[in-house]
Amino acid sequence: MKKLYISVFSICTILSLSAQEVVWQKDIKSNTQDFLSQVTTTIDQQYLITGSAIQAGGQKLDAGSNAKQNNGYDFHLVKLNQQGDQVWEKYFAGQNHDYLSSTVATQEGGFLLAGTSYSGKGLDKKDDSKGGSDIWLIRINEFGDELWQKTLGTSADEEARAVIQTTDLGFFVAGNVQSSLRGPQGTSTQKTPTISGYGSKDILTTKLDKNGKEISQLILGGRGLDEVEKMIPTKDGGALLGIYSRSSEFQVSGSENQNSTTGTSNPASRYPKTTNNEGEGDYWIVKLSKDGKVEWEKNFGGRGDDHLRTLAVTSSGYLIGGESRSERSGNKTVGIEEGTDLWLISLNERGDEQWQKSYNFKNRDILMGISVIQSQDTRAKNQEVTKGILLGGYTQAEGRIETDDETFWMLYLNQDGNEQWRKYVKGESRKREERLSDIKLNRDGSIILAGTSAEELGKENWKIIKLGDKQLDQLIEKQDIKIYPNPVSDYAYVEIGFDFKEADITMYDMGGRQLQTLKTKNKVTKINTQSLIQGAYLVVIKTDTNKTANAKLIKK
Repeated sequence: MKKLYISVFSICTILSLSAQEVVWQKDIKSNTQDFLSQVTTTIDQQYLITGSAIQAGGQKLDAGSNAKQNNGYDFHLVKLNQQGDQVWEKYFAGQNHDYLSSTVATQEGGFLLAGTSYSGKGLDKKDDSKGGSDIWLIRINEFGDELWQKTLGTSADEEARAVIQTTDLGFFVAGNVQSSLRGPQGTSTQKTPTISGYGSKDILTTKLDKNGKEISQLILGGRGLDEVEKMIPTKDGGALLGIYSRSSEFQVSGSENQNSTTGTSNPASRYPKTTNNEGEGDYWIVKLSKDGKVEWEKNFGGRGDDHLRTLAVTSSGYLIGGESRSERSGNKTVGIEEGTDLWLISLNERGDEQWQKSYNFKNRDILMGISVIQSQDTRAKNQEVTKGILLGGYTQAEGRIETDDETFWMLYLNQDGNEQWRKYVKGESRKREERLSDIKLNRDGSIILAGTSAEELGKENWKIIKLGDKQLDQLIEKQDIKIYPNPVSDYAYVEIGFDFKEADITMYDMGGRQLQTLKTKNKVTKINTQSLIQGAYLVVIKTDTNKTANAKLIKK
């Protein structure tokens, strides 16, 4: 049984340019190796921590009511409120290993989980295995209750890596597939191909509607190994894929294009890689349209190994980040100082390079997340401009041991990629092995860091930290009161922009009649508008510090 407890910790800084406040820290303890994949921020500023764990004494009943002992990894979810208190904890288990890789908060208020399943039908898994490992999708509401689930796969091995929601409320799911290799003229080297691919490992993307119905599939790859590491939604309703590529261009006949199919029962579009690697491993960036077709691709790398880790959208395009072992070579224009450096590339929306930068922490530096600070451009209405970039990761020792190896770090850059400050984050209960898994910048300027902490590998606990940063706080544009979505159908969220301990939120109709009131300690509070008739209403907030603000709410 896992326990949550609060511990006080200190912040050690390289440059004291930014005062920080410790808001809270949570440690989620375990007796097994727990993998933490992601922290997902909800629309009302709560946090879903997701990963994989082996349940202690995990007795469950299968569909035939026979007792089964599941000794494998299961999807593990812990939801925390704005104060860091546990709201609920859930497991989703099959009869074999199941690894949760990616989670997205849906605009409707729940989540879609995407993981890799080695399980057949039984326990929480409702579909039979397609063969080998499959992609297992589970959609849940805000309370962790299952809404639907789906298994994607073939007789080959598939693994889930990323899931996003698009502007049409549907989803893109991206993963890797062990493809059957093709011989000359596109013939399969296997007598019974399971899925027709390009190399030893290819990329599989699937577009689904909001109910999980498959709309389209795309297989893309080169002559070698390609692994998707990250996917983000784009402003036009499409997706950007970040791929670690060890592939060369795949030469095909003129008949090979995105409209050809695999010949399987679930036809998929196909796209062969048309760019060559510069070195051992490169960044491969692929832009998909809203219907899942390739719009453009770019390849970046030097002569060594360059491993893409994460992506982010900026006001002018995209940020591509990872680590590099390459000197200046290929199309890499920055060198390395020592070990493995961070390598960041800024692209415009067409994929053209804007700038490259590298950063060093003196050992093997691993970038795990990027958050971008945006603000409204006063010269252009409803347009945003990037004001800063926050990176998070950790450093592993290679050879000698540095003081802050295996410690969460943050690196803050201006909009042009120039370093402003860097910090290490340690806890009172700091362990020998601490590795950041994800970092998120909240709308109020606070920061969530989530990772693992252990005295030795194989005995990881989850470590979640919330920080307040005064310098970042000053960059975040705030309104005294903000309501979204507005107009609203069912539920609205009231966000309070100034500091307080307790506030009253009161709703009035346009005649001044009080309809509802509630007390809150949260910066973002969910309110139910289902009983309201169509029209305009006034929402008024009053805090314990005697600050007041109001805004109009429109009920559709």
